Order: sequence, then structure tokens, then C-alpha cells
Amino acid sequence: MVPWPAKWKERWAFVQDFVAADLHEVYRHGVRAGLADPSTARLLGRRDGVHAGLVQLRMLFPENEQQVRAASARELVDASRAWSALGEAQRKQREAAEATAWKWWAVCLTAAAAGFTVLAAWGQVVGSTVLAAMALICLVLRQRETQVWADLRQCFRAGWLALGVLALRCQFGLLAALWGQELRRHAIKPVIVKVVRSMLGEDPDSLLITDNYDGLRSPRGRGYVVDSAPTLLLRRKLSQIDAGTVAVCGPRGAGKTTLLETCVQEADFGLLAQAPATYAPHDFVLSLSVELCETYVEAKGYDLPEFARLSNIRRFLRRVWGWCKRRLHWSAFALPAAACLVLGGAAAARLLRDYYEPPVRDYFGTLGGSLMAWAELTWRGQAAGTSVSLLIVGALWWRLRTASWLLGFLRQSALALSALAGVALCLVSLATLLADKGAVQRLGALSSATVLRLCFYAVLCFVLSQAASTGQRLPAGGLQTAVKTAFRWASRSMAVLLVVFVLRNPETQAVLADPENPLRIAAVLTGLLLLKASNWKPRPAEPALVTRCRNHLYRLQTIQSSSAALTTGASQIGSLGTAHTTSVSTIPPNFPELVGDFRELLSQIAAEYRKEGGRVVIAIDEVDRLGSETQALAFLGEIKAVLGVPHVHYLISVAEDVGAAFVRRGLPHRDVTDSSLDDVVYVQPSTLQESRTILARRAPDLSDPYIMLAHALSGGIPRDLLRYGRRIMETRDKTASDELADISRGLVLQELAETLAGFRTLLSKKQWSPDTYRVLDAFRNLVAHLRSACPCTEFEVHYALEQFAIDSANDLGQTPHADLTEEARHIIDEASGYAYFSLTLLDIFSADGFDRRLQAAAERGPNGDPELLAEARQELGLSPYSARPLISAIREAWLLPLQPASGTGTIPPPRSRPCSQHQQVL
Repeated sequence: MVPWPAKWKERWAFVQDFVAADLHEVYRHGVRAGLADPSTARLLGRRDGVHAGLVQLRMLFPENEQQVRAASARELVDASRAWSALGEAQRKQREAAEATAWKWWAVCLTAAAAGFTVLAAWGQVVGSTVLAAMALICLVLRQRETQVWADLRQCFRAGWLALGVLALRCQFGLLAALWGQELRRHAIKPVIVKVVRSMLGEDPDSLLITDNYDGLRSPRGRGYVVDSAPTLLLRRKLSQIDAGTVAVCGPRGAGKTTLLETCVQEADFGLLAQAPATYAPHDFVLSLSVELCETYVEAKGYDLPEFARLSNIRRFLRRVWGWCKRRLHWSAFALPAAACLVLGGAAAARLLRDYYEPPVRDYFGTLGGSLMAWAELTWRGQAAGTSVSLLIVGALWWRLRTASWLLGFLRQSALALSALAGVALCLVSLATLLADKGAVQRLGALSSATVLRLCFYAVLCFVLSQAASTGQRLPAGGLQTAVKTAFRWASRSMAVLLVVFVLRNPETQAVLADPENPLRIAAVLTGLLLLKASNWKPRPAEPALVTRCRNHLYRLQTIQSSSAALTTGASQIGSLGTAHTTSVSTIPPNFPELVGDFRELLSQIAAEYRKEGGRVVIAIDEVDRLGSETQALAFLGEIKAVLGVPHVHYLISVAEDVGAAFVRRGLPHRDVTDSSLDDVVYVQPSTLQESRTILARRAPDLSDPYIMLAHALSGGIPRDLLRYGRRIMETRDKTASDELADISRGLVLQELAETLAGFRTLLSKKQWSPDTYRVLDAFRNLVAHLRSACPCTEFEVHYALEQFAIDSANDLGQTPHADLTEEARHIIDEASGYAYFSLTLLDIFSADGFDRRLQAAAERGPNGDPELLAEARQELGLSPYSARPLISAIREAWLLPLQPASGTGTIPPPRSRPCSQHQQVL
């Protein structure tokens, strides 16, 4: 079934409200429309007892109806007044109808039909006479006060009041429909959402009800990027300096690459380069130079050079084939058009030749004779003034060889003369048509039917073409395209019909058969060609900077060689001579030369954009991929030579340790960051409010508890935030549940199982003894519990996680008899700290009454702020020892236990058999 467009639904609802008999029916229409709204309909059926029938019943409660009526009081008052007036008019009309023994509607209809029949059959004069006679009869009956007149008067009075009732009914219907429109748009939706949320019970926002999360599916989509605090800070820094190098540092996944891409796109000329994974400054500067040239050539609208990869013959054949294809396409239209023009204009050309050739030949013959006589007199020296003038003109003409304005002046003069000649030819052709009495008479002899048909075809063709060009505002894109295509073909068909009608109609044929029409059409075509020629502009020459970039690309990406040979000989039988061969090839530029060419070329590009008030940004990303801080600083030291170009902003993405080295410059010593970087912008992890903004753009319907969960798991890192947003949707599909408790439990346990499996892989690379096997055994048992988790084993999984996170893992890592290395002990502490954090998330998000507990935790102090969960996740990346006290403080604010309720301190093995009731593994 094809869904109705929203506009049609609104109009149909307006009609229903207009037809409705009372305001209660209009209110019920509004309730049904509110239940059909997508934002409300998706809440229905999510929990037991929440369905449309029960919600509609609750909306009829007096308190809810009163809230809706109060939100639309102005429209309701107007509709109520109209309803009262309608009721009073209906009462009076019923009293008038009851005062007569006749059927008032039959009498009124008979009188009206008789009057219209008389007027239509006998005209206004006879009709007026008959109506006057009827009025006289009624007057006589009134004077005698008969019962007939009394009944007749009451019938007419009832009919007149019925007309008033009809007008008031239309007024009430319109006001009721306006009230219903206000209900659907503003008044009823907040109340119905409030009722549905109250029926959902505790934590209505814990339901995951969202279908629009396309932004989570495309993490690199530029349309979902939001401005963050680092973005605004970097814009301010770039606006405050004319040129310089700004480092962008922060943890991985914090959005450094997105920030650089945004700045490059906002710049007038921008370039984003990726730093090499291995330390190779020469190759990096070489690729940066190539990318700079290619970006500039494409920005100016020119094609990049195609380096030859085929043989000379194949390249020649390909060029010839392309030239032939273009010429064949051009000839397929040019030759038939030229043949038609030549054949149609041949008679006009001969007429012009016969008429103008004798006087033109005589004029130029006379002019040529005069010039020859003048030149002969000058050559003999009999015209001294003319000789002096010619000498001056020759000298001046030689001086004009260096005048740059001369060619432009001549070209502009020729174009102006071409435009004037074109306009003159068109006007002269029109004037000859108006001055031709025969043509005017033939145009005037056109019948009205022919003129109407011509106008009809022309107007219809124009309307259809406009409709095809502007399009129709339809709800579906495919339907809109189909309608525009239909209008386009209809306009073309109508144009063809217009031409066929003009050619086949005898009256228009007589107009077209005027003997002077070919000459007029030829003059108009010539004028149009001259007008088109006046708009001709020479193709601009390729800018020198584009040519230089193109040559630089050849220099960097090709090895050019040239050879020359010279052979001399004496005779064909016995030769005596010499042979000389010379070969020249280019040498690839070394690093200093490459840097110098790059700086010079970039300086010219920046100066060009500087004149136009533009900004040039060169962004270098992924410098932190080089490895250690030492390698990154060495890389900056090598490419330092390409930095510091005037009017160029460099943005370099570096690791946090490089940014820290810049901040502590001079303490205790200086490094390469002092002379390479001008400023640093830190991209910090997002706050909870910033995470809300990011997810609101990518998943608008995602409720706040799920945003808090994704923010806590990601630690505010945008890349991980989007990943956990997708994992939430994936877990919903796995658990087939919309509840926060089920989704959070499945997500946290799955994430913890994968993380602990990674820790166990790291521990497997260490040395173990019979006294330390309990560590790996604890990891294996806990991972097995997590992988086989289901609602039936909830208590067992929680117990095992408590033992590992709070008690057992610490005992295993700190037992004096355990022969553990410091590295293995640190891995165990990291795993225990992450399990402690996961246990806290599990206790917070998987228990009932999340909103109530969230408010209570916030009232107990700052440790109850959900922002601290993300800070604890960030702290785990630094040290598990500093993260554990922070997690314990959070648990105290949420009234969660700090010690296991009971147990032996060991993790029991999981069930040997899978659960028969829940086969799906989280």
C-alpha cells in the first residue's frame, strides 16, 4: 500500500473535522491523529498494557482533555461560540417549521424552482411580470388573513432560517476544522506523549526506539560533522596569524583527522597529506610536491598531464580516433544544416547578387582607379604632403608593434561592429515585413479560428515547457522526475503539432509563401550569427603558474632523455666518414633542490591567493604513526625546511607527547618543536554534552541513557563513541529487546569478554610455573562465564565478575608465592581494573529505576555525575592504580558494594552444559 503524502493526510483530516457533528468528534479525530504520529506510534506496544485503545481511552479523561483544550483555548472559544450560535439558529428554525402544517422544504423548493423556470423560459420581462402577479396574490391573501397565507408565511420563514442555519453550519465546520488543525499540530501531541510515557512506567527513556541511525553507519560522512570546541579554537588561532605552523595533538580517535579535513575544506586552497608510516622525508616531500601541483592544476580547472604508458603508434591512433569521432558527430549535424541553409537561401543570395553586384563593382572599380592614381602621383613626388603623411604613419605603425592595447581595441571594435550589424539586419527585416502591404494584408486575412489555434498551441507549449523546467513539488523523488519528463515530452510534442499546423494550414501557407520571406529569414539568420559572433571571446591562455606546476610534475614523475646523432659519409661504394651521438637525461632532484622548488612554488601559489584575500592551508596528518616521540621529532626536524612559507598555514597532527614537548619548551632544554611549531591545539575527549551533540546529529532518536552508556564505554573518544553507538544497535538486534537493562548487559559483557581474551593472549606470552597457573585459570573461567551468559546465569556471571574485579585477581597478582614478572603483574592489574569498571557499568545500567538512581546519585555529590564514568575510562588508559579509587568513589555515590557479598575468592568454572532455554550467545 502506497502511503499518503503528509499534505494529503492533513487536507483529509481538515475535511473530516469540517463534516464532524460536534466538538467531541473533532477531539477524537485529533487523538487518533496523535496516535498515528510516528513519534507516538513507535512507543505503543513496547511494554505490556500500552496500546492504542487504552491510550485513546485515557485521553478522554477530564484532566487530559482539559490540558488539550487549554493549549488551544483561542480556537476552541471561537468554535464553541459558533456551535452555540448554530444551536440557537436550529431551535428557531424548528419552531418556525412546527408552526405550519405544510412541509416547508417542499414549498420553498417549489417556489424557487417555479421562479427559475419562468425566468429561464420566458426571459426577464415575462418572468418579472409573473413574479409580480404572484406577489400580488400573496398580498391579497395577507389582507384577508387566511390560513393559507399563515402556513405559506411560516414555510418561507422556515426556509429563510434554514439558509441561516446552513451558513452557521459552514462557519462552525470551518472553525472546528481550524481547532482540529491546531490540535494536530501543537496541542494534543505533548499531552498524548505524556500519557504514553506515564503508561510505560518507570524509565520510559530506557527503551531503545530509533530507526534513523544512518550517521552511525557512515562514521566518515562529512554531513554529520559538528563543530567542537577544538574546531572553534583552531579557527581563532588561524585568524590571528598570517602564516605559521600549528600542531593538533590528542589521543587516537579524538577527531584530529576530522578537524584537519574541516580546515582544509574551509580554506580557499587546501591540501591534506598523509605522513609516511616509515621515516622517509625525501619521499614525503616528493609526494607532497606532486600533490600540491595536481591540486592547484585541478583547482584552476585544467586537466592533469597524462604520462605516456602506450606505444607511439597506439597513442597516435587513439588521438586520431578521438578526433574522427568528434568530427563525425559535428558533421552529422553541420552538413545537413548547411545543405538546408544553402538550398533555402540560394534564391535570396542570387537576388542580392543581381541587385547589388553592379553598383558595388562600379564603386570598387572607381575607388581602385583613384588609389592607383594617388599612389602614382606620390611615387613621382608630385604629392609632397602625402609623402610626409605616409612617413609619419609608417613610423607610428612600427612603434605600435609593442602596444598591448592595439589588438584588444581592434578585437573589441570588430565585436561591436558585429553586434551592431546583427541588430541592424534583424530590425531591417522586421521593418520590411511591416512595410510590405501584401504581407500585412495576408496576416490580417487570418481567420479567428486559425489565430485562436495558433495562440492555443503556443501558450500550451510555453506552459508545458515552464512546468518541465521548474518541476512539481511532489513528495517522492521518482514521481517528481517522472512528472518533469512527462511535461518535457508533452511540450516537445506540442511544438511539433504547432509546426505541422502552420505548414498544413492554407491560411498560414499563404503567409509563408511570400516571395520576400526567404530574403528576410536569411537576413535574420545572418544577424543572429553576427550577434553570436559578437559574444566570442578568445580562449584564455594557460596561466604561467599552471604551466610551471605541469612542468614540475613532469620533472618529478618522469625521467626525460634526449639524444642526437650526426653521421657523415663520402660515397656509396666506399664510405669514409665519422659518427657522433649525444645523449642528455635529467637528474632526479635531490632533497635540498626538492625543498627549494617546493617552497618557491608554494610561495607563488600563496601570494596569488593572498591577493584575493584567500587562505592556503597545508595539513599533514598521521605523524603519530611514526612510532616513538623521538622518531616524530626527528621527522619534524627533517621536514622543517618546507615549513614557514609566507601566507601558508601548516596544520600537523602529532601525538600527545610531541605536544607536551612543545608546552614544556625550555624545561629543562629545547628541542625541534621550539623552532618548528608556532602553537598547539589540544583535541580533548568529548564531554557528555558534546557526545550528546555528536550522537544527536547521527542518531536523533537515541535517548539519554544510551548516550551515557556509549559515552562511558568510549571515554569520550569520538571514534569509539560512534563504534559503541553501532554496537548498541547490534546488541538490540541480538537480544531482541528494547530495554536498557538487556542491551547494556549484553553490550558490557560482550565487550569485557573480548577485552579479557586480549589480556589472556598477552599473558600467554609470559613465563609461567605450577604456582602461578591459577591466574590463567581465573581468566579462562571468567571468559567462559561471559561467553555463555544468559538470563538464567545472571547471578553466576555477576558473582564471577565480582570475584575477579574486586578480590581474586588482586590476590593472584599480589600473592607472595606467585612467581610473576612485573610486566605480567601489571597486565593482571590492568585487566582487573577494566573488569572493575565493567562491573560498575553493569551495576549502574542493568538495574531497574535508572532515572531514579541517577537523580539520587547526583544529589549525593559530584561523584554521582555520569561524566565521571568517562573520566574513569580515560584514567584506565593511564594507570589502573589511579583509576580504581575513582571507580570506587563512583560506586559509593551509586550505593554499590565495594566488596563481594560472599565467596571464597576463587572463580568457579561455568556450567558444563549450555542453557536449553536461551540458545543465543551474547
